[in-house]
Amino acid sequence: MRVGAFILAAQFPGQGQGEALHRAVRSAEVAEEAGLDAVWLAEHHFVPYGVCPSAATLAALLLGRTHRIGVGTAVSVLPTQHPVALGEQAALLHLTSGGRFTLGVGRGGPWVDLEVFGSGLAAYEQHFPESLDLLLRWLREPRVGAAGERHSFREVAVVPRPSESLERPTGPPVVVACTSPGSVRLAAERGLPMLLGMHCGDEDKAEMVALWRRSALASGRDPAEVAAAEHVSAGVVQIADTVQGAAEILTKAMPGWLRRGLAAHETVDGRYRAMRDPLAYTELLCDLHPVGPARLCADRLAASAERTGIRRFALLVEGSGDLAATEENVRRLGAEVLPHLG
Repeated sequence: MRVGAFILAAQFPGQGQGEALHRAVRSAEVAEEAGLDAVWLAEHHFVPYGVCPSAATLAALLLGRTHRIGVGTAVSVLPTQHPVALGEQAALLHLTSGGRFTLGVGRGGPWVDLEVFGSGLAAYEQHFPESLDLLLRWLREPRVGAAGERHSFREVAVVPRPSESLERPTGPPVVVACTSPGSVRLAAERGLPMLLGMHCGDEDKAEMVALWRRSALASGRDPAEVAAAEHVSAGVVQIADTVQGAAEILTKAMPGWLRRGLAAHETVDGRYRAMRDPLAYTELLCDLHPVGPARLCADRLAASAERTGIRRFALLVEGSGDLAATEENVRRLGAEVLPHLG
C-alpha cells in the first residue's frame, strides 16, 4: 500500500496566500521525512480554495528540495494549458528528477479561468480528449504534429524526450481525474489510471474501478496491464487520540475555508451551480476517511483498499489549517499509521 499527502495550499480564513504556500512546501518536506510515498499538488486559479496556480511549477520546487519522495500533480488542468507546453514541463521534471514526477491531468470545471486564459468553454466541454491524446503523444513519440479541431501545427521534434531517462524510459506516469462514467471510459481506453476524488465513498470508487476495467478490456487493453493499473484514491486524514478529537479539529477549521473557497468559483457562462453545505461536507469527509486514532486510520485505509481494489492514497493533511498541527499530522501518519499497513 502506498500512502501520500494531498496538498491544496488552502487559504484558511485570516491567513495570507504566502502563509498557505509556505505550509504547502513544509508539508511536502515533512512528508518525505515521515516516509510517505508521494505528495500530490492541486491547482486552482483566482480562489482561496487553493492558492497554487501551477501544480507543475510547485512540483519543480519540491522535486528540487527532496530526494526520495514522488511528486505528482492532482491535477494540472488541461483545458487551460497547451498540451505541448504541459508535456514539455512534464518531460523536464521527469528527466531532472530521476523519474520521481507523475503527471495528473483533469478537465477542471466551467470556470472563468477559461475566459482569462482564452481557451473558451469548448476546451472544457468538447476538446479534452483531443488535448489528452496530443499530450500523450508528446510524452511517447520523438516527433509530433497535430491536425485536430483545437490544435493544429506542423511536425516538430520533442525536446527533451522523456525516453532519455535512465530510471524510467517509458516517460512520466500519467493519471486522469475521473468524476463521471465518460471520464472513466476515456481513461480506460487509453490505459491511464484514475485519480478519484475525496467526495466519493468506497462503494462509488469500487463501481468506477469496475467500469474502468470493463472499458479497458473492451477497448483491447492487455489484461495484465489492466490488472496492474495503479489508481489513486483521494481522501482526508486527521490523526488524534480519539475520533471526536480528530473530527473537532476538522469541523472547527474546514467549513470556514470551504465556505470562502467554494463560493469564490465563478462560472464562465453564468450557469447555476449548487454549493455543498460546508459543515455537512466536512462531517461527510470525517465519516468517509481515516479520521481518528492511528490504528483506526490504518484500519480504514486497509478496508478501503479491500473494498475498492485501490492501494494508492492521496490524503489531505492540512485540514486543520495550522502549520504546526499539519506537520504533526504528517509525522503521525508516517510513524503511527504506515507501520500497520506494511
